[in-house]
Amino acid sequence: MNITEMDIIIRLGIGFLAGAVIGLERASRHQVAGLRTHILITLGATLLMILSIWLSQQVTGDGKGDPGRIAAQVVSGIGFLGAGAIIRLGNNIKGLTTAASLWLTAGIGLAIGAGLFIAAIATEVLALISLMVLGQVEKYVFPSERNKFLELTFKNNVIDTQRILNTITSFGIRVQSTDLNQITGKSGKDKGARLRLFVGIPFTTDIAKLARTLKDNGVDRVEIKEKY
Repeated sequence: MNITEMDIIIRLGIGFLAGAVIGLERASRHQVAGLRTHILITLGATLLMILSIWLSQQVTGDGKGDPGRIAAQVVSGIGFLGAGAIIRLGNNIKGLTTAASLWLTAGIGLAIGAGLFIAAIATEVLALISLMVLGQVEKYVFPSERNKFLELTFKNNVIDTQRILNTITSFGIRVQSTDLNQITGKSGKDKGARLRLFVGIPFTTDIAKLARTLKDNGVDRVEIKEKY
């Protein structure tokens, strides 16, 4: 079946709405790629899919051309836009979900351009469930955390490392690696010890209370750093 002008308008309209729905969700979370970006990507993918099918039907005349060539370039090319949505803040990575939503909306646009409306709608619904519902479930089951370096300084050379680790984990902090070093003065004698840990600190952790608790357990100084 040849694509009519009415088919083109309907598909572009549906592509606009599909991009707007996901774009609104991303914009509500103040992401770098929001409403307009998602609409433009979905519209562009829809148009390119329509163009790909139209060229296969009109230029070759027999409809045996490959309608997937342009679509394949959309799938690979959208990765550049996705990479622009990813931001590194210290040891934390932001924007992966938004990058994935950009890639997904491109796929939805291609499906709409090809006339696969049921597949596009089903994908849209599942995507919204993933972004809105599962996002809240994920925060409840797996609280968000920041990756930091926790540096503890002791005046004493002999420390109870296990007790310190138990204290830290009792605050919900995930210890990923540890490094214990002796502090040597100018005279060559040991003046204490330094324990460095790479940890995942939940956003809900009371840092001030953590520091007080660690000092009660023999820690002389507590520092949280971005870099080692």
